[in-house]
Amino acid sequence: MESVKTWFEQQLMGNSVGNLVLFALLILLGLWLKRILSMLLSRFFYRLVKPESNSIPISDFLRLMRQPIEFLILLIMLFLAFDRLAIPDQWGFVPRTEFGYRLVIIRLYQTTLMITLAWIAIRFVKFVGLIFQKRAEQTETKLDDQLVPFVRDLMILTVSAIAFFSILSVVFDVNVIALVTSLGIGGLAIALAARETLENLFASFAILLDRPFVTGDTVTAGTGPNQVTGTVEKIGFRSTRLRTDDGSRIAVPNRLMISQSLDNLTQRSQRRAKFYLRLALDTPAETLRGIVDDTRQWLENQPKTNQSPPLIQFDTFGESSLDILIQYYVATSDYREFNAIKEEVNYQLIAIVKKHSGQFAFPSRIVYLRSEAEFPLENQK
Repeated sequence: MESVKTWFEQQLMGNSVGNLVLFALLILLGLWLKRILSMLLSRFFYRLVKPESNSIPISDFLRLMRQPIEFLILLIMLFLAFDRLAIPDQWGFVPRTEFGYRLVIIRLYQTTLMITLAWIAIRFVKFVGLIFQKRAEQTETKLDDQLVPFVRDLMILTVSAIAFFSILSVVFDVNVIALVTSLGIGGLAIALAARETLENLFASFAILLDRPFVTGDTVTAGTGPNQVTGTVEKIGFRSTRLRTDDGSRIAVPNRLMISQSLDNLTQRSQRRAKFYLRLALDTPAETLRGIVDDTRQWLENQPKTNQSPPLIQFDTFGESSLDILIQYYVATSDYREFNAIKEEVNYQLIAIVKKHSGQFAFPSRIVYLRSEAEFPLENQK
């Protein structure tokens, strides 16, 4: 035993062998126990919020919290391990109160620790947001579906700002109050440089308060070549995400969503279908009148198309057809249902035309050929 004690008390690089062994054991213990301890701590915190978790499985909580807690445990074990060591004098390191390698390492460690704590807080905010998102899905209104992600992102931004100023104050001894006051001098320049970002930020608040659309609505934004139609998936601080019919996800700046024309297709009480039914030029007037009357009567008797009077009339003489104007309204805001009803109307139009022995027109021209014997060409001299 005396020989073992003597061996542990031997000095190596300014430290006893016992301290070096303890340093290695603490490092290995941290690498081995970080997962187990993170699981235990995560389960403990989950029990605290379980009554409000709305049946969210613990796997979702562990997926969010396990990784940052593991990293925090590893940082703590590194601190305990290095705290057992002494820096040899021959290395020439200046004291930690003066600028040097020691001060840089300490500041780097403290910064990493603060960022890890902020990481844990952000993940916890995301879990709370998940709880409220589940509750919002159980309500009929879509306002809370839009409000929950917005407030969640706002809380994440707040936590990030608090972490940033805490690092400046605690780690780098910066007077945060004086810093914020001095920012007022250059605030104008910053505002001008970030003008579009600020416009999008204020536009997001305008969308939230005015509610021209909510999450889940189908909207058409912009005009001309910049026009885009899609379903609103998320309203963020900078942009609104739209999912188009072909599956693309488009981010439209919020300032454009409130400054350009916007058509909320979901809030329509009905959709209009308008086109021409083109019949052959030799179609008799009685046939045209019968097709018009039967089409009007059929549309007026359908529950999905009789909310507004349809407009069915012989409209114009085309170049190669007699054109009947077909205009009716479908009492739905759903685009797929509208297309299904329009398809049903088209099939019925084919049946009505066939019933009256009518023929659909196709592009045609009548060509008159002049006979050379009847109209001889004069010889040109």
